[in-house]
Amino acid sequence: MNLGIVGQAVGLFAVTNIDDILILSLFFAQGAGDHAAARRIVLGQYLGFAAILAVAVAAAYGATFLPEAAIPYLGLLPLGLGLKAAWQAWQSRGDEDGEEEVAEGGPGALEVAAVTFANGGDNIGVYVPVFASAGVGGMSVYAVVFLVLVAVWCFAGRFFATRPVIAKALSRWGHILLPLVLIALGVLILVEGGAFGL
Repeated sequence: MNLGIVGQAVGLFAVTNIDDILILSLFFAQGAGDHAAARRIVLGQYLGFAAILAVAVAAAYGATFLPEAAIPYLGLLPLGLGLKAAWQAWQSRGDEDGEEEVAEGGPGALEVAAVTFANGGDNIGVYVPVFASAGVGGMSVYAVVFLVLVAVWCFAGRFFATRPVIAKALSRWGHILLPLVLIALGVLILVEGGAFGL
């Protein structure tokens, strides 16, 4: 295994996924204390990232699943999930039991996967040329390193969500931050991609 490619893969993953640590921390805070929620978050992160890899690999081989013009519209996924989370937070305002229920339940695996995939439009754009020039062997190394680093990212997100100062802030403000981050992410993806002529 070429250590140069491993180093490049680590750097590429870190640069293209730094925003995922914040989102993962918010998800882990939302499911705090629920081991099933943590498993769903990790599963969702892996499903979403596997979909990103599948599209990037297919595009590198020239069999693009999504037309390039459709990628900006992936911003509708986090936007919709953010609006849903905002609606749930608004409905449970002043209702401590409702907040507790939402916090303990945490997000589902498919919700996490959808946000991860939608947030990965820029990843796909960066990964395709790198994969195309790396060849099958290099592409395999990138994929393995990326999948190992997904676990590291999940660990980091959970670590940050469980630090006392951060956990306290996230438990107090997470129900507001999560919808805001998802809505902002969705709008950013739509605007940067020029969706709807924006």
